[in-house]
Amino acid sequence: MLSQEISKRWIEFFEARGHTVVPSASLVSNEPGAMFTIAGMVPFIPYFLGRETPPYSRATSVQKCIRTLDIEEVGKTARHGTFFQMAGNFSFGDYFKKEVIPWAYELLTSSVDKGGFGLDADRLWVTVYEGDDEAYDIWTRIVGFPAERIQRMNMKENYWSTGQPGPAGPDSEIFYDRGPEYGKEGGPAVDDDRYIEIWNLVFMQYQRGEGIGKDDFEILGELPKKNIDTGLGVERLAMLLQGVENFYETDQVRPVLDVASKLSGKKYQGSESAEDAGYEDDVRMRVVADHIRSSLMLIADGVSPSNEGRGYILRRLMRRAIRAMRLLGVSEPCLPVLFPASRDAMAGAFPYVADDFERISRIAYAEEQAFLRTIESGTERLEQAVKHAKTSNAVVSGEEAFALHDTYGFPIDLTLEMAEEAGVKVDEKQFRALMAEQRERAQADAKAKKGAHADLSALRQLADERTSVFTGYDELRTETTLRAILVDGANVPAAKAGDKVEIVLDETPFYAEAGGQAADTGTIRGNGFSIEVHDVQQPVKGLSVHRATVIEGEVVAGTPVIAHVDEQRRRDGEKAHSATHIIHAALHQVLGNEATQRGSFNKEGYLRFDFAWNEGLSAAAQQEVEEVANIAIRDNLQTVTREMPLAEAKAMGAMSLFGEKYGDTVRMVEIGGDFSRELCGGTHVSTSSQIGSLSLLTEQSVGSGNRRVEALVGLDSFNHLAAERTLVNQLTGMLKVQSSTDLPEKITQTLNKLKAAEKELEKLRKEKLQAEAGKLVESAEMVGKVRVLLHNAGELSANDVRGLALDLRSRLGEDAATVAVTGVNNGRPVILVATNEAARSEGVKAGALVRVAAGVLGGGGGGKDDVAQGGGQDATKIDEAFVAIRNAIAGA
Repeated sequence: MLSQEISKRWIEFFEARGHTVVPSASLVSNEPGAMFTIAGMVPFIPYFLGRETPPYSRATSVQKCIRTLDIEEVGKTARHGTFFQMAGNFSFGDYFKKEVIPWAYELLTSSVDKGGFGLDADRLWVTVYEGDDEAYDIWTRIVGFPAERIQRMNMKENYWSTGQPGPAGPDSEIFYDRGPEYGKEGGPAVDDDRYIEIWNLVFMQYQRGEGIGKDDFEILGELPKKNIDTGLGVERLAMLLQGVENFYETDQVRPVLDVASKLSGKKYQGSESAEDAGYEDDVRMRVVADHIRSSLMLIADGVSPSNEGRGYILRRLMRRAIRAMRLLGVSEPCLPVLFPASRDAMAGAFPYVADDFERISRIAYAEEQAFLRTIESGTERLEQAVKHAKTSNAVVSGEEAFALHDTYGFPIDLTLEMAEEAGVKVDEKQFRALMAEQRERAQADAKAKKGAHADLSALRQLADERTSVFTGYDELRTETTLRAILVDGANVPAAKAGDKVEIVLDETPFYAEAGGQAADTGTIRGNGFSIEVHDVQQPVKGLSVHRATVIEGEVVAGTPVIAHVDEQRRRDGEKAHSATHIIHAALHQVLGNEATQRGSFNKEGYLRFDFAWNEGLSAAAQQEVEEVANIAIRDNLQTVTREMPLAEAKAMGAMSLFGEKYGDTVRMVEIGGDFSRELCGGTHVSTSSQIGSLSLLTEQSVGSGNRRVEALVGLDSFNHLAAERTLVNQLTGMLKVQSSTDLPEKITQTLNKLKAAEKELEKLRKEKLQAEAGKLVESAEMVGKVRVLLHNAGELSANDVRGLALDLRSRLGEDAATVAVTGVNNGRPVILVATNEAARSEGVKAGALVRVAAGVLGGGGGGKDDVAQGGGQDATKIDEAFVAIRNAIAGA
């Protein structure tokens, strides 16, 4: 049974039982502090934690997921993979154990003809939490499952929680016995290789307290509403139904593995033990198959390779795959063959990977080319480190290996392999320690982010009662009631002057930061008190929280107030927000529809817009974007906002922000009809001419595949243009031209004169060097049978060092002669050695001498027997380097 069919049967089974089918969310998680969707229940977390009210009581999905915590184990076991699909069914206070357990058994064991998966019931095993008699009784009495194949497990094994105070509960796991050839008898408690978990049923019925670990916390009581969260691994079930040894051999992964085998000429043998022949090559092919699929799906969901966050994970996956292919003997670019194979395997379940493959492949292939260049540059640095290690009878330091890994993306296994080939060792222990420190810092940062979730219980309670009413589309001054005052997340009855508070109003004209638009600021005033609002957020969906300072008087909850937004700031912010939409539309006109939004930020007078594009914009393209935008502003386009069903808005071509979650009903903002249509909850000008003008400031890269433009609007744009006009006037006066239109020609003339002067200086410098060269020849000394000239030229560029050395060699005639010249450039020494044919006949070779000298200087180098160049870190050791050259020539 194909993976796509497994997903289809799952959806049909639960849809027939009243579940709302929820499409897979993006791999990019919307959860605070989380990079990726790592489990099927992640999109439903706001419902389980009570942050949002679910729009349905039961749901089902097949969610695409990414986990990279055990990336080093990929390929080594049947279980470890980075991309996977989790089929789930969920109940939010609706059904519970007595429904979900029989359903799970029915779907797994029903015949294929009846829509089930047709698993042999006699090969199923079940675990339950040792204290969950209810689940045990349902399995044995209602399902009729044999008690001898049910194992009661402790809290560490069969109890779920988030790791923090909140929902928790026991679970029941379903396993499949693969047979005695895979391990010993005794059920999953004895051997989890033979008995493979395929489905986990989580029963969220309790509230847990503080604690650490999986079992060191207190159960505070039952939840008011009990929930169900289950997850079945599509790949694991596919492995069983397709009769293959591991998920790498299933229908959506195996095609890439086969292509890797064909490209490398290595036969895949399916070995899973390090003692098996071909194991290392098999692991590498499985790494390629897994990582290519994960990379394809991540790029399809909008992630681009970079050096941080999600982009770093993607880059690591791609580079591990490329590295694995190199270890298989494939040194040429391989992604143009591997990615299409993965696309074809995944397109049945995810058609968009085929539809968007032109963009996906462009990003992937560019990353491979970049990594191949990285390998080249990293190899050069590693060779220098190896040479230094050899000359100092040491090892390649862990710091050097870590720098290669962290800065160049150079894999440690490649460092170890190349160092071993060169006959030196790497301080792997130090490298691992540095990697551990980096992981600890990352984990501490993640923990800090996780802990940054303030206690939202008071806010959730307020939101459950009723959400905020936003009046700011129509007015900037609202008479309302101060509903609640919070200090450090806790409700307080009152606050006094100087207190930092969070304020909740019944109705508010203040816009809470969202969609790239900065929050409003302003004041809240009542009888005898004044509050200054400096930020507005929605930590709980639908509830606007005003972060503020009490300026004067005593504030009491329940008091009538007047909320007043800073009008000028709002109006200027609206100009920037509408200009952001116009910039997006202009980029589409100039570059095409592929230039899609990747993020934005706008505030009074300023906007920043990130978009998908793989190369820098030319000056002409930037000018055209700016011109299209300003024409739209000039044409006084009308802004129209409408609420409508999401499907209707998309049918009209409305653009949406990548990664944003939208409800069934959305707000669409049109500027000039079909010139710009976007889903947006922000505030805008009523006509485009109110923006005034727009000036592009910068265009730059913000990671592979993404660009950023910054612009000023309104009065800020005018002030920017006025400043440039002042600068032009100053230049006009300084260069003594009649008009600013004469400036380009005058500046060109001035630059040409400067270049001519530089050429003349260069000519004089070379003449001086040649004059000195004549005198330097006299200082040559005999070392054995070779005439040797060693000269430290002081501050001199590498090109001049080379020119001087070659000139000196020609002046020394045809007798055996060797020249070594050093110079210092930007504080670092550079050395060039040149030998003539007679010296080479005596065994004196420039490349060998440079390596000796550069080693003393703390660097490296190389070249041919006649001319070689190197460099180092320590210019104070130039004399020692010359001594080393003399000694080397004497011993030749």
